[in-house]
Amino acid sequence: MGKAYAAILAGGSGSRMGNPDKPKQFWLMGGKPVIVHTVEKFCLVDAFDKIIVLAPKGWMQQTQDILMRHLPQFIDRIALVSGGAERNDTIMNAIAYIESEFGLADDDIIVTHDAVRPFVTFRIIEENIEAVRMYGAVDTVIPATDTIVQSVDGETITSIPNRAEYYQGQTPQSFNAVRLKRLFEELSEQEKAILTDACKILVLKGEKVALVRGDVSNIKLTYTNDMRIARAMIDGGDVDNA
Repeated sequence: MGKAYAAILAGGSGSRMGNPDKPKQFWLMGGKPVIVHTVEKFCLVDAFDKIIVLAPKGWMQQTQDILMRHLPQFIDRIALVSGGAERNDTIMNAIAYIESEFGLADDDIIVTHDAVRPFVTFRIIEENIEAVRMYGAVDTVIPATDTIVQSVDGETITSIPNRAEYYQGQTPQSFNAVRLKRLFEELSEQEKAILTDACKILVLKGEKVALVRGDVSNIKLTYTNDMRIARAMIDGGDVDNA
């Protein structure tokens, strides 16, 4: 069985949080930066051979200091790598690191996760590992709860699809690392321009992506109100992280 790697994607800025000078993964939640909560969750999963943290180029030293301060017991399992210009470039940086440091076996897997989703559960992580071993590509999703309205021109409704067939994407997204790298390298520049996440790489190439059920608590901290909700979840202790 190949090795398993986690890639924690921490390349985003804090602009939508109302603080463009400080990336949102460094905001404090429960007395620790958000990124610490997220990385710690993956460090506690023994299946991972390495947890790769991908940080903005200008925040590498700060990220290193934060990880050393808050997670010294796991520092040997963590690698800090610079992120790329876009999300998928960042993932490719993680795969390049794996290949250069350990070599890349045909059955190695990579579990990619947003640094700003600190409430991911161990169940979700473990089911990602199990499913990606079986299917080669996995997306974490929850059923859509609101009616989905399509509008091509942004002014009038084009269609209202069947909500039962739609899901909201979360992370982790997990992949056979060799397969993901090969498919990404085969993309045209036009195809790369329309990518929104790594799973779309496979969808564009007609490859199947399996689903793992996520959780409504696995929220992404994007806006200031998200942080208020997250702090309330931490303070209230009402999130099942087991």
